[in-house]
Amino acid sequence: MGEMKHILIVEDESSIAENIQYALETEGFETTWLSEGRGVESLVRSGGADLIVLDIGLPDVNGMELCKKIRAWSSVPVIFLTARSDEIDRVVGLEIGGDDYMVKPFSPRELSARVKAVLRRTGGRDKNPAELSAGLSLDEERCLVSYCGRALDLPRYEFGILSLFITHPGRVYSRDQLMEMVWDDPGMSTDRTVDAHIKNIRAKLKKITPDIDPIKTHRGIGYSLREDI
Repeated sequence: MGEMKHILIVEDESSIAENIQYALETEGFETTWLSEGRGVESLVRSGGADLIVLDIGLPDVNGMELCKKIRAWSSVPVIFLTARSDEIDRVVGLEIGGDDYMVKPFSPRELSARVKAVLRRTGGRDKNPAELSAGLSLDEERCLVSYCGRALDLPRYEFGILSLFITHPGRVYSRDQLMEMVWDDPGMSTDRTVDAHIKNIRAKLKKITPDIDPIKTHRGIGYSLREDI
């Protein structure tokens, strides 16, 4: 697989995490262990993970919800860990962007084999900035969005919204979907909050191209990134 891959283990049970770390490091991987979901997004945004081994039952956040947020702006592979073997859980986990699913108890050696298989299939994280539609580009590792070659000064939620649009050009997102996928606590925001952030993003883009608005409003539905410019 070329250069050494870095695996992020997100698991609150230390004995399980230590067994996973030992198995992966024995196979030549680098590992980082987090016992809760807090800190995962910032580590992934900084380029610190080629693959995430993610427990669903974390003490501070549901692993599936965390995966949904990460999938809004990153394609880093995710292998879910869970104590539940229900088929519906496996289906939901894969549908929201998981690459594989393991039920506890499991063999750390089998997990290592699955990590290798997923990395062969996906290639791990993207290291190059993504050149995308409407003159926009996203550099996930540097948390940077550029428009027509000029870097944009974006606070957290504006960056999250625009990253989501860039990675899914043409897809229409409702205000509720944007709040669910970008905000840490969607209940603390309103439709007007989303509209205000969209307005700010548009103003920054129009300073560069006054006659072009890359964001399309779908009245009564939501917003999308235009594909026809």
